[in-house]
Order: sequence, then structure tokens, then C-alpha cells
Amino acid sequence: MSLIPSFFGNRRSSAFDPFSLDVWDPFKDFPFSSPSSPSTGSSETSAFVNTRIDWKETPESHVFKADVPGLKKEEVKVEVENDRVLQISGERNVEKEDKKDTWHRVERSSGKFMRRFRLPENAKMDQIKASMENGVLTVTIPKLEVKKPDVKSIEISG
Repeated sequence: MSLIPSFFGNRRSSAFDPFSLDVWDPFKDFPFSSPSSPSTGSSETSAFVNTRIDWKETPESHVFKADVPGLKKEEVKVEVENDRVLQISGERNVEKEDKKDTWHRVERSSGKFMRRFRLPENAKMDQIKASMENGVLTVTIPKLEVKKPDVKSIEISG
């Protein structure tokens, strides 16, 4: 058996073929959606499995940026659970269907999404700020100032 894929048909499907189009999904039977099959699973979490969120740390803060195109700020929630878990969630409603319309392609996702992040100990949980502009949600969490230890020079006698 060759490990090189055939580009001229005769496509084999094998668990050991790294070029196989059939991908085994270990999460397919669970009640939540899996990363490889966003259309399956519970309607509660299946819509925006691929909602992309960047998390960067600057010297002053932790900054989260989430792509939420087409959503209003009223449709997105930013919450903190258990003092250290940042939760970003929301919902995009399905476009109303008109019987006179003919749909040729539906690719935009709709439904609910939720992402959670455990925040580090240096986050100031009482000073979280969130803003939304041009379909990008920005959550800024200031960091606690790290107090540098006082250094006292000791004179050496002798």
C-alpha cells in the first residue's frame, strides 16, 4: 500500500493514510460539537465553533480580540465566572426566510457561541473593560503591578 495519494482517482481511505480525506472524529458521538465537524452536535454550541479569539499579553494587560462580524454589542456577552474564568458568548440569529427567495448557497453560520479562558493570577478582575468596533470585540484586563523587592546593600566589614 502506497502512502502517496493518488491524484487521478482511485482514492483509498485508510486510517493510516496521512492524505486520506476521511478524518476520524473521536468526538462525533458526544452531545457537543467537535472541532472537525461544526455542524453536528447540540444546537447550543454548534454554530460558532470556529469563532476566532486572539489573546496577547502586554506589560500592562491581557488583551482578548474576538471576531464577531455582523453582531451588535447587545448580542455579545462578556462575563467572569468563579473569579478567574473569562467567558465570551453570543448569538447570531438566522436570516428570515422568504418563500419568494431562492437560496444558492448558505455558508454564514448562525446560532450560539461560547469561549472560556482561565485567567492568570496577575489579572485585575475588578477592572475589566470591553469594547466593540467593526465586528471585533476587544476585552482588556489590566495586570497587577509586580512590586519589585526592596534591595538593601549591606556593607561588608573587615
